[in-house]
Amino acid sequence: MHTIVAKLVVSGMEIPPLFYAAARYAVVAVVVAPWLFPIPRPLWRIVLVGLLMGGGGFAMFFIGMKTSSPSGSAVVQQLGMPMTALLSVLILGERIPLRRFVGIVLAFIGAVIVMFDPHGFSLSTGLVFIAGSAFAGSLGAVVMKQTSGVRPLQFQAWVGLSSSLPLIGLTALFETGQMSAAANAGAPFLAAVLFSALIVSVVSHTIYYGLIQRHEANLVAPLMLMNPLLTVALGIAVTGDTFDMRMAVGTAVALSGVLLITLNRRHLEPLTALMRRER
Repeated sequence: MHTIVAKLVVSGMEIPPLFYAAARYAVVAVVVAPWLFPIPRPLWRIVLVGLLMGGGGFAMFFIGMKTSSPSGSAVVQQLGMPMTALLSVLILGERIPLRRFVGIVLAFIGAVIVMFDPHGFSLSTGLVFIAGSAFAGSLGAVVMKQTSGVRPLQFQAWVGLSSSLPLIGLTALFETGQMSAAANAGAPFLAAVLFSALIVSVVSHTIYYGLIQRHEANLVAPLMLMNPLLTVALGIAVTGDTFDMRMAVGTAVALSGVLLITLNRRHLEPLTALMRRER
């Protein structure tokens, strides 16, 4: 739903994307300000993670949504998972088994199929920004692996503070007509900002970070495959996205790759046990 709302805001309401991102994280910073303390150490790392996973990533995401469809962006966003795996190798020295390597290749191939414009044989500019957003989030996730002892709401508080201040400066420097656009949009824009800040950031993302802390990441990650599938369905239903054969093939290839990256033997054990009982 957040992807659909973002498309309606930056494309339908003509709200400048950096201004939308700044408004979102300003609300987040105010609402969760009580959780800023005690200040996590090292401070530079949590600020960097906040910028990458918050304002920086979502600024590029909102810019990309200006010209991208929700369906296409949902698929390209799945590049975040193979990017995280590759960055984990480069930065953390982790190893990638053959199955995951094949998954990474498939995810990239599927995303490229979706990103290419078949009419002009060029990359979609909007989806390139979406891919940049996925990279920022992946880099932030890898850096966050080196940080411990930060509670979910405390992390959200620093994401809000680290993101809102730079974004306010960027929208003032590079965008014009923000306040008049917001005034013209009126209550729907206010509702979109509150939805993006409170429901998506404070509630949904906090729940997600809590799940990651309480359960193994490879148990939670496959469930996130519902995200692109639901976004594609909502994009077709709400914003009238076209879902042609190229999109279908690219989506199938990309999600197959993501599934290979996240799926492991433990996910198959309950199904195997059930099949044995049936026999």
